[in-house]
Amino acid sequence: MISQKADPAPNLRPLACALALCVLLIAAPAFAHDVAEGDKAFVQSTDGPAVIPFLYLGAKHMVTGYDHIAFLVGVVFFLTRLKDVVLYVSMFTLGHSLTLLGGVLLGVGANAFIIDAIIGLSVVYKGVENVGGFARIGWRFDTRVAVLIFGLFHGLGLATKVMDLEMSPNGLLTNLIAFNVGVELGQVIVLTLVVLLLGAWRHSASFKRYAFAANVALIMVGLALTAYQIAGYLSS
Repeated sequence: MISQKADPAPNLRPLACALALCVLLIAAPAFAHDVAEGDKAFVQSTDGPAVIPFLYLGAKHMVTGYDHIAFLVGVVFFLTRLKDVVLYVSMFTLGHSLTLLGGVLLGVGANAFIIDAIIGLSVVYKGVENVGGFARIGWRFDTRVAVLIFGLFHGLGLATKVMDLEMSPNGLLTNLIAFNVGVELGQVIVLTLVVLLLGAWRHSASFKRYAFAANVALIMVGLALTAYQIAGYLSS
């Protein structure tokens, strides 16, 4: 006869995973979502339009941008209809495109630590919303507007990093648009994988069991990102 006694291990597994993620993010400065020195040197040496290289750089920045990816995972976590995925991702894209292009062209940036801390809080927001945290305390948000607003902050973060690259004014608009299109391409690649994986997971019994824990992990990752950036700001 199989014992019906509850096994405590499965209950600890999600927490262990979340803690491991946090420790990894806090302990590894190499995880800082920044531009590689080689890419930075390339950008600074480029004078004139260079569409393909900037497309590649934009896509690379998104694919390796764990903070953007964490936020998007939270956004699409419970979305089951393609039109909802397209709607929410379009709101995010509109937001970050506006501040990326406008920020660089107008020379409006922000402190990189502060803006990245806010981006970390955007991950916290999605995790809390996904576990019903705001509803429990009676807070109601238009989630589409919230995604748009956080998209603006994500774009401002990108603009701040692009301005640090000191792009040549010769071909700036062309290269900037190519970079932004590259970001969108990278976003499509990442989201396609995420939506497919979530779609497959959603039909398994473990989804109901661990969906809450997965979003708690998102919250912890967001808090770790925010704390890391605030520590960087205080020590700068």
